Amino acid sequence: MTEAHSIVFLDRDSVIATIRKPAFAHEWSEYPATRAADAVQRLRDARATIAITNKVPLRAADLAQLPELRMIAVAATGTDIIDLAACRERGIVVSNIRNYAVHTLPEHTFALMLALRRQLVAYRTDIEAGLWQKSERFCLFGHPISDLAGSRLGLFGYGALGKSVAQIARAFGMEVIVHTRSPLPDAAGDGVREAGFDEVLETSDIISLHLPLNDKTRNMISAKELIRMKRSALLINTARGGLVDETALADALRSGVIAGAGFDVLVQEPPPADNVLLNLRLPNFILTPHSAWASSQAMQVLADQLIDNIEAWVAGAPRNVLA
Repeated sequence: MTEAHSIVFLDRDSVIATIRKPAFAHEWSEYPATRAADAVQRLRDARATIAITNKVPLRAADLAQLPELRMIAVAATGTDIIDLAACRERGIVVSNIRNYAVHTLPEHTFALMLALRRQLVAYRTDIEAGLWQKSERFCLFGHPISDLAGSRLGLFGYGALGKSVAQIARAFGMEVIVHTRSPLPDAAGDGVREAGFDEVLETSDIISLHLPLNDKTRNMISAKELIRMKRSALLINTARGGLVDETALADALRSGVIAGAGFDVLVQEPPPADNVLLNLRLPNFILTPHSAWASSQAMQVLADQLIDNIEAWVAGAPRNVLA
């Protein structure tokens, strides 16, 4: 007789898409959201063998209280919310979502670049203040505008998302250099050149981050790195908030160390009211609420892949496995 798995989705409202029923015997429970303190109780009450989580953490102490848990399906790419080492020790398979945001996140990345290079926020503010209406000319100047064409884009990270960003950049006529832990297989054909950390940091007109958050990448951009960037440079982060020292970035933007930044992520999400970037009111800084991944098309791809991962594990051929 086929085992009926108990599946619990801890934060269903984090995925705005249709989620099909898995094609095996199962019991399904879901919650719109779950506080970290309630996760163990909800999984234990359902005798869950499969947990689905987007942003609800499951640490070693939690896993120790869930002897029946056998799989964690992460409804996202980032897995820093999961204690992977503890999962390996307990034989819990962890699968994540991959390559689902290859259009939506790069498009958002370029929306931030374009808005900053074209000074859209600054000029909108001027119009709202009545400056164009009072102008002696047909147009309003005051904020320098720069093209993407001919500028150098430096990428930290060159996975599926970094490659998609590079492809768009080449279409804009940008030069692209990349620093990545793994050597590029053969980037010459796509017009992308491998470069060292220092070269990317010091010579790029725009730097875009596409890296996971771990002990090696945490605060990889801090005050000492920011001061080495071009004063005219932009820093774009649609990856993870912890990659950049937020206080150092705020100081750099206020003092003109760099020209601007566009962020879709913060260290703590949702952010506390006193977050330094949340309260930064500057025309050269744009903050969006971790929405770069969230086009309706991308969410549906994510939802479909989520169930694919679970079905593959039940069928004995797990995929997208991290632990």
